[in-house]
Amino acid sequence: MNHPAHPELARTGPVAFSGSPIDRADNLRADPDALAGMMNWKARLLKLDELMPELDDTGRLAWGTLADAPEDAELVFLGIDRADGGEKPCFAAIPKQGDASPRMANPKLWSLMATLEPGDLATYGGARSLVDWHARHRFCAECGAPTKVAKGGWQRSCDAGQSGCGAQHFPRTDPVTIMLVEYDGRLMLGRGKGWPERSFSALAGFVEPGETIEEAVAREVYEESGVRVRDVSYVASQPWPFPSQLMMGCHSYADDDELVIDETEMAEIIWFTREEVIASLEGDGPFRAPPPHAIACNLMKWWLSK
Repeated sequence: MNHPAHPELARTGPVAFSGSPIDRADNLRADPDALAGMMNWKARLLKLDELMPELDDTGRLAWGTLADAPEDAELVFLGIDRADGGEKPCFAAIPKQGDASPRMANPKLWSLMATLEPGDLATYGGARSLVDWHARHRFCAECGAPTKVAKGGWQRSCDAGQSGCGAQHFPRTDPVTIMLVEYDGRLMLGRGKGWPERSFSALAGFVEPGETIEEAVAREVYEESGVRVRDVSYVASQPWPFPSQLMMGCHSYADDDELVIDETEMAEIIWFTREEVIASLEGDGPFRAPPPHAIACNLMKWWLSK
Protein backbone atom coordinates (compact mmCIF):
# COMPACT_ATOMS: atom_id res chain seq x y z
CA MET A 1 0.00 0.00 0.00
CA ASN A 2 0.99 3.59 -0.32
CA HIS A 3 1.37 4.29 3.40
CA PRO A 4 1.93 2.30 6.60
CA ALA A 5 -0.81 1.80 9.16
CA HIS A 6 -1.74 4.96 11.04
CA PRO A 7 -0.93 4.90 14.78
CA GLU A 8 -3.05 8.04 15.22
CA LEU A 9 -6.11 5.78 15.26
CA ALA A 10 -5.24 4.84 18.85
CA ARG A 11 -6.42 8.29 19.89
CA THR A 12 -9.96 7.47 18.75
CA GLY A 13 -10.34 4.67 21.31
CA PRO A 14 -10.14 0.87 21.07
CA VAL A 15 -11.60 -0.89 18.05
CA ALA A 16 -14.64 -2.86 19.24
CA PHE A 17 -14.57 -6.68 19.20
CA SER A 18 -10.77 -6.68 19.52
CA GLY A 19 -8.58 -7.38 22.55
CA SER A 20 -10.12 -10.48 24.11
CA PRO A 21 -8.31 -11.39 27.37
CA ILE A 22 -8.68 -15.12 26.63
CA ASP A 23 -5.55 -16.93 25.44
CA ARG A 24 -6.60 -18.95 22.37
CA ALA A 25 -4.07 -21.68 23.29
CA ASP A 26 -3.69 -22.93 19.75
CA ASN A 27 -1.13 -25.52 20.88
CA LEU A 28 -3.85 -27.42 22.77
CA ARG A 29 -6.39 -27.68 19.98
CA ALA A 30 -4.76 -30.66 18.27
CA ASP A 31 -4.25 -32.55 21.55
CA PRO A 32 -7.47 -34.48 22.34
CA ASP A 33 -6.10 -35.76 25.65
CA ALA A 34 -5.19 -32.25 26.82
CA LEU A 35 -8.63 -30.95 25.84
CA ALA A 36 -10.38 -33.82 27.59
CA GLY A 37 -8.30 -33.16 30.70
CA MET A 38 -9.50 -29.55 30.82
CA MET A 39 -13.19 -30.48 30.78
CA ASN A 40 -13.52 -30.54 34.56
CA TRP A 41 -14.98 -28.46 37.39
CA LYS A 42 -12.57 -25.59 36.63
CA ALA A 43 -13.87 -25.19 33.07
CA ARG A 44 -16.23 -22.34 32.29
CA LEU A 45 -19.08 -22.31 29.78
CA LEU A 46 -20.06 -19.03 28.14
CA LYS A 47 -23.80 -18.65 28.65
CA LEU A 48 -25.63 -17.95 25.41
CA ASP A 49 -29.32 -17.91 24.58
CA GLU A 50 -28.83 -19.32 21.09
CA LEU A 51 -26.48 -16.54 19.87
CA MET A 52 -27.56 -13.85 22.35
CA PRO A 53 -25.17 -13.16 25.24
CA GLU A 54 -26.40 -13.64 28.78
CA LEU A 55 -25.23 -11.16 31.42
CA ASP A 56 -24.69 -11.55 35.15
CA ASP A 57 -25.86 -9.19 37.89
CA THR A 58 -22.91 -6.88 37.28
CA GLY A 59 -23.54 -6.54 33.55
CA ARG A 60 -20.61 -8.78 32.59
CA LEU A 61 -20.78 -11.87 30.41
CA ALA A 62 -22.34 -14.72 32.35
CA TRP A 63 -20.34 -17.93 32.72
CA GLY A 64 -21.47 -21.30 34.01
CA THR A 65 -19.98 -24.77 34.22
CA LEU A 66 -19.95 -27.51 31.60
CA ALA A 67 -22.92 -29.01 33.43
CA ASP A 68 -24.98 -26.09 32.08
CA ALA A 69 -24.50 -27.22 28.47
CA PRO A 70 -27.43 -28.94 26.75
CA GLU A 71 -27.04 -32.71 26.92
CA ASP A 72 -26.56 -33.19 23.17
CA ALA A 73 -24.60 -29.98 22.51
CA GLU A 74 -21.25 -29.88 20.74
CA LEU A 75 -18.69 -27.75 22.59
CA VAL A 76 -15.94 -25.53 21.21
CA PHE A 77 -12.79 -24.54 23.06
CA LEU A 78 -12.41 -20.76 23.29
CA GLY A 79 -9.09 -20.78 25.13
CA ILE A 80 -7.66 -20.22 28.60
CA ASP A 81 -8.63 -17.38 30.92
CA ARG A 82 -5.54 -16.55 32.98
CA ALA A 83 -7.00 -13.56 34.81
CA ASP A 84 -6.09 -13.28 38.49
CA GLY A 85 -3.25 -15.74 38.04
CA GLY A 86 -5.51 -18.75 37.43
CA GLU A 87 -6.03 -20.99 34.41
CA LYS A 88 -9.68 -21.49 33.54
CA PRO A 89 -10.49 -23.35 30.30
CA CYS A 90 -13.34 -21.62 28.45
CA PHE A 91 -15.91 -23.31 26.25
CA ALA A 92 -19.11 -22.44 24.39
CA ALA A 93 -21.96 -24.63 23.15
CA ILE A 94 -22.93 -24.68 19.47
CA PRO A 95 -26.56 -23.55 19.05
CA LYS A 96 -29.10 -25.48 17.00
CA GLN A 97 -29.31 -22.71 14.41
CA GLY A 98 -26.96 -20.02 13.10
CA ASP A 99 -27.76 -16.45 12.13
CA ALA A 100 -26.36 -14.79 9.01
CA SER A 101 -28.57 -11.69 9.26
CA PRO A 102 -26.91 -8.26 9.63
CA ARG A 103 -26.60 -6.79 13.10
CA MET A 104 -29.24 -4.14 12.24
CA ALA A 105 -31.83 -6.94 12.14
CA ASN A 106 -31.55 -7.39 15.91
CA PRO A 107 -31.65 -4.04 17.73
CA LYS A 108 -31.99 -5.81 21.10
CA LEU A 109 -28.63 -7.50 20.54
CA TRP A 110 -26.95 -4.24 19.55
CA SER A 111 -28.30 -2.47 22.63
CA LEU A 112 -27.09 -5.31 24.82
CA MET A 113 -23.61 -5.31 23.30
CA ALA A 114 -23.32 -1.56 23.81
CA THR A 115 -23.28 -2.18 27.57
CA LEU A 116 -20.38 -4.67 27.52
CA GLU A 117 -16.88 -3.63 28.52
CA PRO A 118 -14.29 -4.04 25.71
CA GLY A 119 -12.81 -7.37 26.83
CA ASP A 120 -16.22 -8.98 27.20
CA LEU A 121 -17.34 -7.62 23.85
CA ALA A 122 -14.28 -9.11 22.17
CA THR A 123 -14.78 -12.46 23.87
CA TYR A 124 -18.44 -12.55 22.89
CA GLY A 125 -17.72 -11.50 19.30
CA GLY A 126 -15.14 -14.24 18.78
CA ALA A 127 -17.32 -16.89 20.40
CA ARG A 128 -20.38 -15.84 18.41
CA SER A 129 -18.52 -16.04 15.10
CA LEU A 130 -17.15 -19.48 15.95
CA VAL A 131 -20.32 -21.18 17.19
CA ASP A 132 -22.43 -19.56 14.47
CA TRP A 133 -20.11 -20.99 11.81
CA HIS A 134 -20.47 -24.46 13.32
CA ALA A 135 -24.26 -24.17 13.43
CA ARG A 136 -24.35 -23.38 9.72
CA HIS A 137 -21.75 -25.94 8.58
CA ARG A 138 -22.94 -29.25 9.93
CA PHE A 139 -22.69 -30.92 6.54
CA CYS A 140 -19.73 -31.41 4.25
CA ALA A 141 -19.50 -29.00 1.31
CA GLU A 142 -17.71 -31.71 -0.69
CA CYS A 143 -20.09 -34.67 -0.33
CA GLY A 144 -23.01 -33.59 1.87
CA ALA A 145 -22.31 -36.03 4.70
CA PRO A 146 -22.56 -34.90 8.34
CA THR A 147 -19.44 -33.37 9.86
CA LYS A 148 -18.20 -33.40 13.45
CA VAL A 149 -16.20 -31.03 15.64
CA ALA A 150 -12.42 -31.44 15.54
CA LYS A 151 -9.44 -29.60 17.06
CA GLY A 152 -11.48 -28.19 19.90
CA GLY A 153 -13.95 -26.58 17.53
CA TRP A 154 -11.48 -24.94 15.17
CA GLN A 155 -12.22 -27.50 12.49
CA ARG A 156 -15.07 -29.69 11.29
CA SER A 157 -14.22 -33.05 9.75
CA CYS A 158 -16.16 -35.19 7.36
CA ASP A 159 -15.65 -38.81 8.37
CA ALA A 160 -13.77 -40.78 5.76
CA GLY A 161 -15.48 -44.05 5.02
CA GLN A 162 -18.77 -45.32 3.69
CA SER A 163 -20.74 -42.09 4.12
CA GLY A 164 -18.05 -39.39 4.10
CA CYS A 165 -15.13 -38.16 2.04
CA GLY A 166 -12.72 -37.15 4.80
CA ALA A 167 -12.66 -33.43 3.92
CA GLN A 168 -11.60 -30.89 6.55
CA HIS A 169 -13.41 -27.58 6.97
CA PHE A 170 -12.24 -24.54 8.93
CA PRO A 171 -14.02 -21.48 10.37
CA ARG A 172 -13.96 -18.77 7.75
CA THR A 173 -13.60 -15.01 7.95
CA ASP A 174 -14.79 -12.92 5.03
CA PRO A 175 -12.61 -9.89 4.14
CA VAL A 176 -14.47 -6.60 3.75
CA THR A 177 -13.07 -3.20 2.85
CA ILE A 178 -14.61 -0.16 4.52
CA MET A 179 -13.22 3.09 3.22
CA LEU A 180 -13.17 6.82 3.64
CA VAL A 181 -13.05 8.77 0.38
CA GLU A 182 -11.74 12.32 0.59
CA TYR A 183 -11.95 15.17 -1.91
CA ASP A 184 -11.09 18.83 -1.32
CA GLY A 185 -11.39 18.50 2.46
CA ARG A 186 -14.75 16.71 2.32
CA LEU A 187 -15.71 13.13 3.12
CA MET A 188 -17.92 10.83 1.05
CA LEU A 189 -20.47 8.94 3.15
CA GLY A 190 -23.41 6.81 2.07
CA ARG A 191 -26.77 5.54 3.25
CA GLY A 192 -27.58 2.03 2.12
CA LYS A 193 -30.91 0.78 0.89
CA GLY A 194 -33.22 0.14 3.81
CA TRP A 195 -31.16 2.14 6.29
CA PRO A 196 -32.96 4.62 8.56
CA GLU A 197 -33.20 8.20 7.34
CA ARG A 198 -30.09 10.33 8.09
CA SER A 199 -27.97 7.25 8.90
CA PHE A 200 -24.68 7.54 7.01
CA SER A 201 -21.46 5.58 7.11
CA ALA A 202 -18.33 4.83 5.10
CA LEU A 203 -18.81 2.80 1.92
CA ALA A 204 -17.95 -0.88 2.29
CA GLY A 205 -17.87 -4.09 0.29
CA PHE A 206 -16.53 -7.63 0.17
CA VAL A 207 -13.13 -8.35 -1.34
CA GLU A 208 -13.65 -10.57 -4.38
CA PRO A 209 -11.42 -13.48 -5.47
CA GLY A 210 -8.28 -12.30 -7.24
CA GLU A 211 -8.34 -8.76 -5.75
CA THR A 212 -5.94 -6.85 -3.55
CA ILE A 213 -7.35 -4.63 -0.82
CA GLU A 214 -6.52 -1.56 -2.91
CA GLU A 215 -8.33 -2.96 -5.94
CA ALA A 216 -11.38 -3.85 -3.86
CA VAL A 217 -11.53 -0.30 -2.45
CA ALA A 218 -11.32 1.26 -5.91
CA ARG A 219 -13.89 -1.12 -7.40
CA GLU A 220 -16.44 -0.80 -4.62
CA VAL A 221 -16.23 2.99 -4.52
CA TYR A 222 -16.60 3.23 -8.29
CA GLU A 223 -19.49 0.75 -8.40
CA GLU A 224 -21.46 2.52 -5.69
CA SER A 225 -20.62 6.16 -6.37
CA GLY A 226 -19.11 6.42 -9.87
CA VAL A 227 -16.01 8.08 -8.36
CA ARG A 228 -12.44 7.00 -9.14
CA VAL A 229 -10.04 6.88 -6.18
CA ARG A 230 -6.26 6.74 -5.77
CA ASP A 231 -3.60 6.57 -3.04
CA VAL A 232 -5.41 3.92 -1.03
CA SER A 233 -3.91 3.47 2.44
CA TYR A 234 -4.68 1.05 5.24
CA VAL A 235 -5.80 2.52 8.58
CA ALA A 236 -7.01 -0.26 10.88
CA SER A 237 -9.08 -3.45 11.00
CA GLN A 238 -11.96 -4.83 13.05
CA PRO A 239 -13.42 -8.29 13.53
CA TRP A 240 -17.16 -8.10 12.88
CA PRO A 241 -19.20 -11.11 14.08
CA PHE A 242 -22.23 -10.67 11.80
CA PRO A 243 -21.68 -13.41 10.91
CA SER A 244 -17.85 -13.42 10.64
CA GLN A 245 -16.02 -10.69 8.76
CA LEU A 246 -12.77 -8.76 8.99
CA MET A 247 -13.43 -5.10 8.29
CA MET A 248 -10.30 -3.54 6.75
CA GLY A 249 -10.50 0.22 7.21
CA CYS A 250 -8.88 2.30 4.47
CA HIS A 251 -8.55 5.89 3.29
CA SER A 252 -8.39 7.13 -0.30
CA TYR A 253 -8.50 10.29 -2.36
CA ALA A 254 -10.93 11.01 -5.18
CA ASP A 255 -10.01 12.75 -8.43
CA ASP A 256 -13.36 14.56 -8.59
CA ASP A 257 -16.64 14.79 -6.68
CA GLU A 258 -19.16 14.02 -9.43
CA LEU A 259 -21.46 11.22 -8.21
CA VAL A 260 -23.20 8.52 -10.24
CA ILE A 261 -25.00 6.58 -7.51
CA ASP A 262 -25.82 2.89 -7.81
CA GLU A 263 -29.46 3.10 -6.73
CA THR A 264 -29.77 -0.67 -6.44
CA GLU A 265 -27.51 -0.57 -3.36
CA MET A 266 -27.38 3.00 -2.11
CA ALA A 267 -30.20 5.31 -1.05
CA GLU A 268 -27.93 8.36 -0.83
CA ILE A 269 -24.28 9.37 -1.12
CA ILE A 270 -23.25 12.84 0.06
CA TRP A 271 -19.99 14.76 0.48
CA PHE A 272 -19.78 16.15 4.03
CA THR A 273 -17.49 18.90 5.30
CA ARG A 274 -15.20 18.49 8.28
CA GLU A 275 -17.50 20.71 10.35
CA GLU A 276 -20.53 18.55 9.44
CA VAL A 277 -18.69 15.35 10.42
CA ILE A 278 -17.64 16.85 13.76
CA ALA A 279 -21.17 18.00 14.52
CA SER A 280 -22.66 14.65 13.56
CA LEU A 281 -20.23 12.69 15.75
CA GLU A 282 -21.27 14.99 18.59
CA GLY A 283 -24.93 14.17 17.89
CA ASP A 284 -25.95 17.53 16.45
CA GLY A 285 -25.14 17.38 12.75
CA PRO A 286 -26.83 16.73 9.41
CA PHE A 287 -26.50 12.93 9.67
CA ARG A 288 -26.66 10.17 12.26
CA ALA A 289 -23.11 8.89 12.74
CA PRO A 290 -22.23 5.19 13.03
CA PRO A 291 -22.32 3.82 16.60
CA PRO A 292 -19.07 3.77 18.61
CA HIS A 293 -18.75 0.01 18.15
CA ALA A 294 -18.49 0.30 14.37
CA ILE A 295 -15.05 0.89 12.87
CA ALA A 296 -16.59 3.56 10.63
CA CYS A 297 -16.87 5.74 13.73
CA ASN A 298 -13.17 5.20 14.51
CA LEU A 299 -12.27 6.01 10.92
CA MET A 300 -14.16 9.30 11.01
CA LYS A 301 -12.47 10.31 14.25
CA TRP A 302 -9.10 9.36 12.78
CA TRP A 303 -9.80 11.48 9.69
CA LEU A 304 -10.60 14.47 11.86
CA SER A 305 -7.35 14.02 13.80
CA LYS A 306 -4.97 13.80 10.84
